[in-house]
Amino acid sequence: FEMKNQTDVTKLIFLGFSNHPNLQGLFFLIFLVIYLTTLLGNTLIIMAVRVSPALQTPMYYFLSNLSFLDICYTSTTIPVMLVNLLRGKKTISYEGCLSQIFFLVTCTGTECVLLAAMAYDRYVAICHPLQYPVLMSVKVCLCLVIGSWLCGLVNSLTHTVLAATLTLCGPNQISHFLCDIPLLLMLSCSDTSINEYALLAASATIGLSPCLFTAVSYILIISAILRIPSAQGRSKAFSTCASHLTVVVVFFGMANFNYNKPSVGYNLDMDILVSVLFCIMTPMLNPIIYSLRNKEVKGALKRLAGGHGFSAK
Repeated sequence: FEMKNQTDVTKLIFLGFSNHPNLQGLFFLIFLVIYLTTLLGNTLIIMAVRVSPALQTPMYYFLSNLSFLDICYTSTTIPVMLVNLLRGKKTISYEGCLSQIFFLVTCTGTECVLLAAMAYDRYVAICHPLQYPVLMSVKVCLCLVIGSWLCGLVNSLTHTVLAATLTLCGPNQISHFLCDIPLLLMLSCSDTSINEYALLAASATIGLSPCLFTAVSYILIISAILRIPSAQGRSKAFSTCASHLTVVVVFFGMANFNYNKPSVGYNLDMDILVSVLFCIMTPMLNPIIYSLRNKEVKGALKRLAGGHGFSAK
């Protein structure tokens, strides 16, 4: 009977945005503009880092990886959502749901660890400037980026394999616009304790640890900046990490809000809004934050727009 139930659920129905059937066209237009802006913004950052000699530093190497990650992240969720907004019945196959979970969890986990690696880079640059070329060599940067992706992949593979063993029974409806592990666990009629333990372990290792590491790095960075005697020196030192600090606060703040929502007074619209802010707005904001707050990125983007970027190389 359990196997029968498992094979019965071959398609899952998204209920996200179903409360507003008349606004589907408007939602489609808004999310399409956000998606195209995210793709354009992050692609420009990657190109600017590649063609500008001034951006050939570890900080911008990490930034281009963050931009690539944001492109992958939004491409996992928004295209499926755009297609569903044009359809009457918003469905996804069970296999499609698992693959979306795999890519979504990979990108989220990788971004958590990568942001911590970027915090370490800023810590070394400000607190140990003389040792910076050794501590942040090309080899170290490459290892940190590969390590971030490996953490994300191993974590995601664990959750996806565990999710694939679940026995799903009706209703086959997800109160959302995307597939995520907690949402899939709600549909399971088999034991989900292992999945829940894995989620707790991941929250501590992939979520909380990088967050705490980043927080400690910034406490040390700020205390080092405050010890700089001149106001101009303090301002210059802080400007090098202001963009990253803003991105970190936005990402971890939204992630915390998204995954630790109160169960009391549940509201589908509010749930969707929080997830939209985390899954869709954060990747769009990252390049905007960096290009607004960073003179080097601004200069590289201007040269790129003017067609001088390639000759500068």
